[in-house]
Amino acid sequence: MRLDEPAWWYGEADTRLMPLLLPVSRLYGAYTERRMRQAATYRAPVPVICVGNFTAGGTGKTPFTCMLADHLRGMGETPAILSRGYGGTDAGPRWVHADDTAKHAGDEPLLLARTTPVMIARDRVAGARAIVEGPHDTSVIVMDDGLQNPGLAKDLRLAVVDGQRGFGNGLVIPAGPLRARLQVQYEGVDAVVVNHGSAAPEGSAVAAHLRTDFTGPVLDAVLTAVDADAWRGKPVVAYAGIGVPTRFFTTLRTLGADVRAAVALPDHHVFTAADAHRLLALAQSHGATLVTTEKDKVRLTGGVGALAELDVASSVLAVALTMTPRDTSRLEPLLAKLFADRAHAKSL
Repeated sequence: MRLDEPAWWYGEADTRLMPLLLPVSRLYGAYTERRMRQAATYRAPVPVICVGNFTAGGTGKTPFTCMLADHLRGMGETPAILSRGYGGTDAGPRWVHADDTAKHAGDEPLLLARTTPVMIARDRVAGARAIVEGPHDTSVIVMDDGLQNPGLAKDLRLAVVDGQRGFGNGLVIPAGPLRARLQVQYEGVDAVVVNHGSAAPEGSAVAAHLRTDFTGPVLDAVLTAVDADAWRGKPVVAYAGIGVPTRFFTTLRTLGADVRAAVALPDHHVFTAADAHRLLALAQSHGATLVTTEKDKVRLTGGVGALAELDVASSVLAVALTMTPRDTSRLEPLLAKLFADRAHAKSL
């Protein structure tokens, strides 16, 4: 569970607070729904694929965006990613460059930029315009997050859902994790991808609910470790500041790692020297190796003193999101139609 989200979102309801929060939730949801129904102010000359989620917090959008960009390149396309740059100080629009740090660009853009050009822009329309201007020859824009953002027209809308936590208590922020009522959000999505983490998709209650409730395609995806055998029997102290740290810890245990301690931090956590000293001491006391996520590791880049020491001492469990051939074949027609429709529109 994220440390910066209320316990009742995915646990037992706080009966004292709910009567106070529900009116605020109705206002928040109404505002979001009104924005979602606004007409787009800009349509880019290349297709825009939006990867978002229905809830606040992590669902696995970043690994799915990586996978999608790889798949698009396999189709002969040249994608660029449009990111808000959450957690970074730069508003953009500007391209992520090689010597960027998470402090300025945000951690997720740094990860994505390892394989795909990434544009940071708080203003999504300005970011899309900047992508089109170049210098990269872009044939498709992948918009990281922003399903509820009305400014930029979207040609394909994909929502990533956490296969274990689902929609929590089913209520809207702040009473629950939903950004707006679920049925309203369904209307703005073409397909749903269920991220099952390291668990098997079969028997997933979340996926079963979606296949009953959502009329479009529901696709299954799982996280696989890049170097799975390296962790079997290895004593580790794990730490993670991502949307769902427990998913990371569960993956390590599934791989057979001997997890001596697990430290959960808030999403996009900014590491301090005190954090570094604490984690280094914890690993020493357990005689274990420090291990973290790729997203956490990039936030340590450029640190000095104890932070630099933590960076050097920490190994990374690299993971990738994969889909079965069946579900990949269900995604491909959506992508093919996207480019066919845009080519037809240009010919008119």
